[in-house]
Amino acid sequence: MTELLAPAGSMEALKAALRFGADAVYLGGPLLQLRAKSAGFTFDDIAKAAKLVHAKGKKLYVTVNALANNDEIERLPEYGNRLSDCGADAAIVSDLGVLATLHRSCPKLALHVSTQASCTNYAAAMTWYELGARRIVLAREMTVDEIRKLKKNVPDDLELEAFVHGAMCMAYSGRCLLSSAILGRSGNRGDCAQPCRWKYALVEEKRPNQSFPIVEEDNASYILSSRDLCCIGLLDELKDAGVTSLKIEGRMKTEYYVAVVTNAYRRVLDGTMTVEEAQRELLSVSHRPYTTGFYHGELPNDHSNAGVYTQTHRFVGTVLGCENGVATIEQRNRFERGDALEVISPSLRGAVLHADAIADETGAPVEIANKVKAIIRIPTDLPLEAGDLLRKEIEE
Repeated sequence: MTELLAPAGSMEALKAALRFGADAVYLGGPLLQLRAKSAGFTFDDIAKAAKLVHAKGKKLYVTVNALANNDEIERLPEYGNRLSDCGADAAIVSDLGVLATLHRSCPKLALHVSTQASCTNYAAAMTWYELGARRIVLAREMTVDEIRKLKKNVPDDLELEAFVHGAMCMAYSGRCLLSSAILGRSGNRGDCAQPCRWKYALVEEKRPNQSFPIVEEDNASYILSSRDLCCIGLLDELKDAGVTSLKIEGRMKTEYYVAVVTNAYRRVLDGTMTVEEAQRELLSVSHRPYTTGFYHGELPNDHSNAGVYTQTHRFVGTVLGCENGVATIEQRNRFERGDALEVISPSLRGAVLHADAIADETGAPVEIANKVKAIIRIPTDLPLEAGDLLRKEIEE
C-alpha cells in the first residue's frame, strides 16, 4: 500500500491532515526539528497527536533532522526514548551521529533518513540500512529512473519516501548556507530566513545609496528562488519505481493548505478525482509556479515569476458544527452577506454555502464578517460537519 504522508506544524493542521486522508503525519518536537520554534510540538502535544493518529490507524513520525552539535548528541538517548514513550512511530534523521545514537539507545523507535542526507544511490541507501535505517527519504534531485534502479538494489524491507508537493530550496536537498552567510541564521539548524526569496538589486561599491533593479519580469528578479513542487500527475510513475511513501512538504503551512493539498492527492490516489481536476484544486492554495522537479531530468532554466505567490481562493472559515440547520463557523478571512462560500470536505464535493444571512455569536445580524476567529452563524441545509473548511474565490 502506498502511504500519503502529510505535514503538521500545529494541532489544527494535524487534525486536517487526518480528516482529509493522510495515512501518516510528520511533525517536529522540542529538539533538532529543522523548522521555526513555532512549528515544534511539546512532549504533551506529541502524545496527544499520537493518540489521535493511532485512533485512526495512522502513523506519526517526528523530525529530528537538524545537524546536531556535541551537547545535543548527549541529550539524544533521553529525547529519543521520550518520543517513543509519547507514541512516535519513527524519527526522521539526517545526521549520522544522531542515527547511530538513536539506533543504539532507542531500539523501539524506527529510523527514517531525511532528504537532508542527500541519498542519491543504492550504495548510500544500503549503508544507511546497515546502520539501522528502515526508510530513505530520497534526495529531491533523483529522477524516476534513478529511483527505480536504487529500489532494485536494496532489500524489500527498506522503504523509499519521495516528496511530491510543496516548497523547494535553491540548494542541494535543502542544504543551503545563504541564510547563514547573510544573517547568521542557519537553515541547517531550523532557522532559515529564506533570503533566496527576497527581491535583490545591484549596488555599485562607490555609490552605496543608489541601487539598480535587476528586472526580469513584473519589476522583480527571483534568480535564487525555486518554483514549488507539484507531482500530482506523476504518482503512478513514482509508485511503479518503488516509492512507498508520497510526502507533502509544509510544516509551516496553515490547516487550510494541508487540508486542500492532502485532499487532492488522496482523491487522485483513490481514483475519485482526475489529475486535471486536482491540478485546478491545487491552484487554490498559496503557491509559487509549479514544477515537477527533477523527476524527469534537470529543471528548466526558467526563474520568471518563481518568487511570486498566487492563489485562486482565500480561506475564510472553519466549521465548528452544524445543528438545526445552522452552521457555526470560526472566521479566518473577510467575507460578506451574499457571498458564495465553497465547502472543502472529505464527504462533500462541489458544495457551496450561500451566506444569505450571517449572524454573530449573540444572534445579531452581520453584513460583513471581518473579525479573525469571531464566531459566525449561517443558516444552511447542507450536512456540514466539524472540520469542514470554507473558502471564497478571489476576484480578479
